[in-house]
Amino acid sequence: MKSRIHAVTGAFGYSGRYIATRLLEQGETVITLTNSMNRANPFGGKIRAYPLAFAEPGKLAAALAGVDVLYNTYWVRFNHRTFTHAQAVENTLTLFEAARRAGVRRVVHVSITNPSEASPLEYFSGKAQLERALQASGLSHAILRPTVLFGREDILINNIAWALRRFPFFAVFGDGAYRLQPVHVDDLADLAVTEGTRTENAVINAIGPETFAYRDLVQAVGTAIGQPRPLVNVSPGMGCFFGKLLGMFMHDTFITREEIRGLMNELLYVTTPPTGKTPLTTWMQKNAATLGLRYASELNRRRNRQSPYFRE
Repeated sequence: MKSRIHAVTGAFGYSGRYIATRLLEQGETVITLTNSMNRANPFGGKIRAYPLAFAEPGKLAAALAGVDVLYNTYWVRFNHRTFTHAQAVENTLTLFEAARRAGVRRVVHVSITNPSEASPLEYFSGKAQLERALQASGLSHAILRPTVLFGREDILINNIAWALRRFPFFAVFGDGAYRLQPVHVDDLADLAVTEGTRTENAVINAIGPETFAYRDLVQAVGTAIGQPRPLVNVSPGMGCFFGKLLGMFMHDTFITREEIRGLMNELLYVTTPPTGKTPLTTWMQKNAATLGLRYASELNRRRNRQSPYFRE
């Protein structure tokens, strides 16, 4: 029987890398569509890379010819002068159309919890727009809605730990009582690969087994790395100001006003049962020695498309 081909966007990056690894472990044939063609291929010759040629839809469709399942992790975290949410929406719509033209059987698409086209936050409204487009495309699909991802390459948990290691206190926006449910990136990958084998359309909240109030999450990180710090409640505006100062110092975007609003509005919290099995507290205990030793820069990863996505 002819081997099926699986296409993963961003297999040289974060969640896409875990999905590709899972597929290879199962003996599947995998290709990747990437914006980092010059980045070192962590899979050697096991995965062939093609460019995410959004400006050339025909080329994109040709790269997807013969593909059975497309796993889409492509997105942007915030608006920047070199990339925007609006561009990411347009690019993803192009990708979906290329998949339809190429005859891809199924699309597994990574979204976000609580998307809404009525949301004033472009991250959530853009994700909702893409969900609607995929549902209307006629493609068999699974839409996965994760909250905060954690793992060796993550940014949020790592940079909380980084700040706790370096500053005498930690600023919490508002009362810090708003909840979130971090999910391990490998659990998301496991869910994605499982959904790739199915045919029925599905929308699934991909959440971890632990629910934290934000202030309790920060305290848990501090305890895990042996650096508990006093928590100082600040207004969202002041928190955004501190974040901008830190971002300027690190030549990065540490956190945005929109991300603060999303957290405080509990958009990273749902009431459905967990799909992930890995507790963040257990994972942090195992990785406490290295968690937060280095700052993880979103912009550096986007500017430098040659160095490995994650450095040991």
